[in-house]
Amino acid sequence: MNKEEKTALTDIHYIKLVPIGSVNPNNPLSDQAKEAQAALLNKCLNDYPKGMIIGKDITIGRYLIGEHELTMEKITYHVGFVRKPGWEEQEGGDTA
Repeated sequence: MNKEEKTALTDIHYIKLVPIGSVNPNNPLSDQAKEAQAALLNKCLNDYPKGMIIGKDITIGRYLIGEHELTMEKITYHVGFVRKPGWEEQEGGDTA
């Protein structure tokens, strides 16, 4: 496949789920954790082999704390690859 061709969905053989954010008010994410999640998504989309977003799930949590309403959001991106990335195996990544 040359660089000009787009990857077809039928060529996708590995899918990694990459969560961004959290809906757990008892365990809020630190800025460092949020940056790590964004860095993983960028790695999936920019490193070799390049992945492509084939779907996403959006979870929204609404909580009442006293008289205040707290809304939290978590987006899970489904990143598809033609094959499992080598860096995924080296890091002992999950098998999503």
